[in-house]
Parts: sequence; C-alpha cells; structure tokens
Amino acid sequence: MIPLRPLAMTLLAFMLTAITLPTAAQQNGQLMLPELGDAISGMSSREQEYILGQTWLRIYRSRVPESRDDLMYDYLEKLLERISSHSALEDKRLELIVVVNPTLNAFAVPGGIVGVHTGIFLFADNEQQLAGVLSHELAHLSQRHWARSMEKAQQNSIPTMAGMLAGLALLATGTDAGMAAIMATQAANMESRLRFSRENEAEADRVGMQTMVNADMNPRAIPDMFEGMQRATRYMGDRPPEFLLSHPVTEKRIADSLNRAEQYPAKQYVNNPDYQLIKTRARLAQAENASVAARMFQNEMRGENNEPDASRYGLALAQMAQRQFNEAEISLKPLLEKHPDNLYFDLAQAGILQGQQKYDQALKLVQKVQTNNPHNFPATMLAANILENMKQYAPAIKQLESLLGKYGTHPAVWYDLAELRGLVGDTGGVHMARAEYFMLNGIFDKARQQLTYALQFYQNNKLESARVRERLRELAAIENQALEI
Repeated sequence: MIPLRPLAMTLLAFMLTAITLPTAAQQNGQLMLPELGDAISGMSSREQEYILGQTWLRIYRSRVPESRDDLMYDYLEKLLERISSHSALEDKRLELIVVVNPTLNAFAVPGGIVGVHTGIFLFADNEQQLAGVLSHELAHLSQRHWARSMEKAQQNSIPTMAGMLAGLALLATGTDAGMAAIMATQAANMESRLRFSRENEAEADRVGMQTMVNADMNPRAIPDMFEGMQRATRYMGDRPPEFLLSHPVTEKRIADSLNRAEQYPAKQYVNNPDYQLIKTRARLAQAENASVAARMFQNEMRGENNEPDASRYGLALAQMAQRQFNEAEISLKPLLEKHPDNLYFDLAQAGILQGQQKYDQALKLVQKVQTNNPHNFPATMLAANILENMKQYAPAIKQLESLLGKYGTHPAVWYDLAELRGLVGDTGGVHMARAEYFMLNGIFDKARQQLTYALQFYQNNKLESARVRERLRELAAIENQALEI
C-alpha cells in the first residue's frame, strides 16, 4: 500500500501543477484574446472550437466504422442544411459523420461536428422526429454549451480546489477525515455540473423546438420522439441507448416539451416519403443478412402495410445485395413506373444495370439523374464507379474531382480517387489522395508516409514539391492539435 503522506503530497503537486502550467496552445503563442461582449470566448473562441472539432473528428474516425451509404449521407446532409439555415447558429460550417451503429444516438461536438448513428432510423417514425433530434443537437452548438460548461468548471475550480486542498491537509495527518472531505467536495462538484447539464438540456429543447417552427416543421414531433425513446428503453435491459445516457428523458421533460409544443398553432405537416426509403436502407444494413432481409420485406408486402413502396424498395435492395439482379429488376419495376424520375429508384435501377454488366445503359440512366439533380453526391459517386467498370478511368476521375469543392472532407471520395489515379499511373496523385484519406481518418503516421513518398516523386517539380511541403506543415499542425485533446 502507498503511504498516505507521499500520496497526499503527490496529489497536491499534481493539482498545483494543473493550476500554474500554461496550456500547450499558450506555450506555442496561440492564446486567443476574448471577443468583446462574449463572456465565454476567453475560454474558447469559435475558431478554436472549429479547429478542435475538426481534430476531434479525425481521431473519432480512426475509431469508428463510418457509413459508405452515399444516399443516407446525402439525405442527412440535406436535412441538416435545411434545419441549420433556420437555427440560431452563427457559424454554419457543419461536418456530418454517419456512424454504422444500430443504437439510437446522435451527438454534436464543438466546431460544428454532427454525428448520427444509423440506428436512429430504427427509432424515429418519420422525418419530423429525426429533425427534432437534429434541431436539439444544433441548439447545443448554437448556445455553445461546451464552452459554457468549461466556464462553469472554471468558476467551480476555486471552491473545489479549496475543498480538495483542505482534505489533502487532513489526509497528510493520517486521518480518514481527509479522504472524506475530498470525496464530499468531488460529489458537490459533480452535482453542480449535473444541474448545469440539465439546464443545458432544457435550453436545447426550447431552442431546438423554435428551430423546428422556423423551418416549418412539426414541433410536436419532439415530444413524440421523447415518448418513443422512453418506450424503447423498456425493451433494452439494464442499459438504455447511448442518446438517453447523455440526454435523459423524464416524464417532466416530456410534459414540458408537450406544453411548449401546444403553444404553437396546430397545422398539417407533409411527411417526406424519402425518409421511409432511407429507413428501409438502415433496416437492410442492420438485418442479419440480405436473405433474411428479403424475407422480411416480402412478408411486409403480403400483409397490411402502411409503407408498401418502402418494402418493395427494400426487397429490390436485398436482392441486389445477393446479386439477384434479374429478380431485383422485376421487384423494382412497379416503383419506376409509379414514380418516374425518383432519385432513389433510378439509382437502384442503375445499380441493377451495372450488376447485369449493362454499363452503357447504367451510365445513361445515372447521367439523366445528374441532369435532374446537379452535383448530386450519390449519383456522382455511382457514375464514377460505373465508368471505372467501363475502364474509362479519366472520366471517372473527373467525376470524383468535381466533388472535392464541397465533399473534400469526405474520406470515401479520396479513397476512390486514390484507386482511380493508380489505374491511370498517376503515382504522385495516388500518394496525395491516400495522404488526404489518412489525414481525414486520423491515421497521421501513414499520411506523413504518403506525403513523403509524394515529395520524393515530385523532387524535380518545384510547384508540386512546394505543395507537398505545405501539406506536411499542415499535417504537423494537425498532429499537435490532436496531442492537446
């Protein structure tokens, strides 16, 4: 057992060090002056939060499986754009990450990072409910709850530190009273932080609901979602969903939300049918396998069904996943006839044609989709893939490079681009694309390795060499930021 006196002195030294040592940012001369009129910017400026969020996202991506469902990503991004345009966010630079996880969860991280688990579609009945969750998360960002929590922690630091130091003084005498004093101080501090967290949740509920109203979406969807979450916890054993661990739903919170929603005039809201199609994709992804999913969708089509088109779409997707392309074409045909020029059904048909190796027809259909939906992310990704199968590598590269302006922070674009550049013998371009992919995924050692290879390849090209050296400097800065988290 470690003697109490040395332990007490070690803890005291650690606490005093925590008080007196400057942060790494201060040591590097990066201390930001507070903005006038902003009480919390002295703790963390918006630009600092943005940099922190981007760095955190890179680290997070290195630890979680990110969805490659381009249609789901596109749907969520468009919904997020619609909501954020009506929110109180001043800095609308948002970065979406879709995580392959069956649990009910969504989160927001300072710097505009919004995360969604694919499992959330299994719990939200319609787009309005999902929008309510996203509005709540955007409210956490717009109200800068993270920075305010830091400020609160700083305010609590002096009384907390005094209590801890008093406890350490008693602990040094060898009595049990010292440890009791430390534990009591910690408990009081935790209770204070918990109260502040509840205040944040209440404020996010209020601000999020106002965002829903501003966006002409149903405010009553928020209490409806809360009630659904509460019901879901009854069937999940001892551990509730991740979202409810950080966003606890109580009867009082549901009642407050419902009362607030009732203050707005009742009106009819049109449900977006695209939501059910995305939900179908999520259900397929969470199924045991494609064969099980196909039987599930077939059973739904035979029985009473409020969403027959979604079930038929799911059956076609499940058949495609089993490479039963002829059967999938038969399943999808009624939807194509019923809903001409539908993005989801046309892209599914293009995927079927590609599976049947009818590449010319598949490309023609995707090009029609692109004409109807300019700069569409999933259509462009599919067009590049079809062109690759046709061995038309240069046009495929152009398709992906056209996405870099808006989707340059999406790892999948760089991954596919690296593969295509390799097929045309663009060695330097391969290394640069791989470096970007590794940087976005927080794999910094491999990113540096790829940039080093690129520098060697471009040693006789002054312009490209300068560009690579600049990227190496930026990588070093990103790594330093990551070390501070």
